[in-house]
Amino acid sequence: MFRSRSNETKDAPATETAEVEGPPVRDPQAPKGRPTPKRSEAEALRRATAKPPANRKEAAKRAREARKAALAKQREALVTGDEKYLPVRDRGPVRRYTRDFVDAKWHVAEYFLPIAVLILVMSMIPSQQAVALLMWMGVILMIVFDSVVTGVRLKKQLRERFPDEGRRGAVAYALMRTLQMRRMRLPKPQIKRGEAPR
Repeated sequence: MFRSRSNETKDAPATETAEVEGPPVRDPQAPKGRPTPKRSEAEALRRATAKPPANRKEAAKRAREARKAALAKQREALVTGDEKYLPVRDRGPVRRYTRDFVDAKWHVAEYFLPIAVLILVMSMIPSQQAVALLMWMGVILMIVFDSVVTGVRLKKQLRERFPDEGRRGAVAYALMRTLQMRRMRLPKPQIKRGEAPR
C-alpha cells in the first residue's frame, strides 16, 4: 500500500519494456492464418461474386463480352496450339498427333487449288485442252493415291501409339487437313516438314 518512490521508478521501465516486447497486435479484420491472395485470384473471386445483371440488356452485354473473350482465346490457341482453348474437334493427343503426321510430309492435295487454276487456264486455250484434261485426271489419281496411303499409314500409327484412345474421325480429319495449303492450316503446324510427329 505504501511504497517508496524509488521502487515505483524501478518498476515503471520494466512494465514499459514488457509492453513494447509483447506480441504484435493483429488487425481484427485481417483473415487469420491465411496468405494474401494473388491479384488474379482476387479478381476471379470478385467476378464470380459479382452482382447478377440488373436487366436483360446488361445480361446480353455480359454474354457478348464473354463470347468475345472466348473467341479471342480460341483464335490465339489456333496459332499457338494451346490445347486448353482449342475447339473441341482439335483437342486431344490423337488429333495433335494426326496434325503433326500430316504437317511432317508433302501432300499432292495441298497444291490442288493452284494446279486447278493452271488447268482451268490451259483448258481455255484450244490447243491445250487435251493436255489440260490429262493433267486433270492425273492430279485426281495422285490425290486419291496419296490419300489412301496417308490414311493406311496413319491408322497403323494411331493403333500403335493410342491403343486405348478414341480414334474415330482421325483419318477424315487428316485428309481434310491435307487439302489445305500448309500456311493456311489451322491450328498452325507445330513441326517442320521431315520431322517425326510427337
